[in-house]
Amino acid sequence: MLLSKRAEMYLPAGWPAYFDRTDGCQVWGLDGTRYLDLGFMGVGTNILGYSHPRVDAAVRTAIDKGNLATLNAPEEVFLAEHLLELHPWADMARFARSGGETCAIAVRIARAASGRDEVAFCGYHGWHDWYLAANLAEDSLGSHLLPGLEPAGVPRSLAGTAHTFAYNDLPSLAALLEAHPGIGTIFMEPQRSTPPAPGFLQGVRDLATKHGAVLIFDECTSGFRRSLGGLHLELGVEPDIATFGKTLGNGYAITAVIGRESVMEAAQRTFISSTFWTERIGPTAALAALETMAEEDAPARVHEIGSRVQDTWIQLATAHDLALTVGGLPALASFSVVDRDPLTIKTFVTSQMLDRGYLAGPNLYASLAHTPDVLEEYFAAMETVFAQIAANSDDELRALLPEGLAQSGFRRLT
Repeated sequence: MLLSKRAEMYLPAGWPAYFDRTDGCQVWGLDGTRYLDLGFMGVGTNILGYSHPRVDAAVRTAIDKGNLATLNAPEEVFLAEHLLELHPWADMARFARSGGETCAIAVRIARAASGRDEVAFCGYHGWHDWYLAANLAEDSLGSHLLPGLEPAGVPRSLAGTAHTFAYNDLPSLAALLEAHPGIGTIFMEPQRSTPPAPGFLQGVRDLATKHGAVLIFDECTSGFRRSLGGLHLELGVEPDIATFGKTLGNGYAITAVIGRESVMEAAQRTFISSTFWTERIGPTAALAALETMAEEDAPARVHEIGSRVQDTWIQLATAHDLALTVGGLPALASFSVVDRDPLTIKTFVTSQMLDRGYLAGPNLYASLAHTPDVLEEYFAAMETVFAQIAANSDDELRALLPEGLAQSGFRRLT
C-alpha cells in the first residue's frame, strides 16, 4: 500500500517485505531471520529507534485508559501547546494521522485563507487530488520528481490548479507567480537534499508576502532531524503554515498542521473533520516522543550520526578508488557512485547487504538506535561491498543480479 515499502523498490526477489517484530534497529522477518535496519528505519518514522520503551509505555497507558470516546482526549490540547511553544510564530494547531492528509489539510486551509485555488509547489507532498492534478495537463511530476504517476481518478477540471517550480530557482517562482495570479499557496520543503542557496528561502518568503500567498513548509520528513521542531527554525525563515509527521510519534500515527492564527482560522470557514483524528494514542505517543527527543538531544545526535556515516562512506569508497557523492540532510543521508548506473548500484548494494543481515542500500535514515558498535559493524560490511563495486563494471554487477534491477524511486529536486 506504500510505494516506499514495495519489495520491487529494493530487490525484485528476496526482499523479506513483511516483519514480525522490532527492537532498536533490529527487525525480525516472518521466518525469524534477524536484520539490522541501516536503511530507512520505518521510512523515516523511528528517530528514537523501533519499539522505544518510553513511547510504548505511554501508549499502553493510553490503551488502558481508553483510546477513543464520545468526548475528546486532552492529550491533543497538550500536544498543541507543546508544538506552539517550540514554534513561537505559530498560534494554532490541527492534527491528523498521515502525512498526505496533513498536506491536504494545509492546502485546504491555505486556499480558504487566500481565496485563490492555484498552488505552486516543489517536492513531494502526498497522493491527494490537489497534488496529482499537476499531471493532468502535462507530466510535470515526471520531470520534477517521479515518472509514471498517472492522474487516473483525478477530476480533469483540476487541470491548471497545481504548478511545479524548481528548488533554489527564485526567478522561476517569481515568473510563475506573475504568470498565474490565481496562485494563493506556495508549498515546499525548506530543505531536503540540496541546501538552500543564500537568500533563497527568504526570497520565497518575500514573494509569498508580495503576492498575498500562503507559504507552507512541509516538514513531515525534515522536522526534528536538526532542531527540536522544524528545520525552518534552524534556517531562520518563518512560514505561514508548517506540517509535521514521520518522527513526531516515533512510529505511531500522528501528524500536525500548525500556523498563524490569521491563516489557520480559515479552517472554521470550510469543513475539515475525521473521527480517528481524535483518538488518544497518536498525541500520547507524540508527547512521549517529544519529551524523549528533548532529553536525549535526539536532533543533534542523529545529525552527528548521519554526518559520520556520510564521511565514512566517502573514506571507504576512496580507499577502493571509487568516487562517491553524498547528499541529503545528514540525518537523511544518501550516496551515489560517480559515473555508475544508480539502479545497478542500488540493487547490488541492497542485495549484498541483505546477504550480510542488513536492510540497507545507498541511504541511511539516522536513529539513536544506530549506536557506535552497530555502525562499526555496518561500515565493515559496506567496505566489502564497495570493494566489489570497484572490482566490477556495471555489466558485471548486473550479471550477479539474475532477478533484475530494483525500480527507481523519487528523484527529489529539494
